Amino acid sequence: MDQDPDSGNLRPTALISLLGWALVGLVGGWAVHPLCERLGVVPPLVTAPQPLALLLLAAILGYVAWATHRAVQVRRERLEAHKAVNRLVLARASALVGALVGGGYLGYAISWIGDPAELADDRLVRSLIATGCAVAAMVAALLLERACRVREDDPEPR
Repeated sequence: MDQDPDSGNLRPTALISLLGWALVGLVGGWAVHPLCERLGVVPPLVTAPQPLALLLLAAILGYVAWATHRAVQVRRERLEAHKAVNRLVLARASALVGALVGGGYLGYAISWIGDPAELADDRLVRSLIATGCAVAAMVAALLLERACRVREDDPEPR
């Protein structure tokens, strides 16, 4: 985790980390199509449950972010330490995985551009939809991470 050595505070998830995992996903997702052709197997088709699961994750993370923000920032309640740590770990892990999965679906979509296969357009469109859902989950995770921040005007450190 990104920790500030001078103050002992955690820093927000770095953009470079998200971009790095998205790039790894992009390369991996792009490689699936040529690898399947080389092995003589049918490339996978993105079905409805895959983006729906990512959308469900985004909704859950968004709700937890909203509830955490209201508790910590608006009502100025103190979260128990283990709850705050659990939410922060969930947010960081979900943000990184969202970037990885989003990059993977985007790479898979790119690999179908201009392909004459019968289902190439379906694979392209469905992969782009799944990419959008993964990005939504990543954004919701980053909002949850932000909601876990301690207010600047809080007199007592947590």
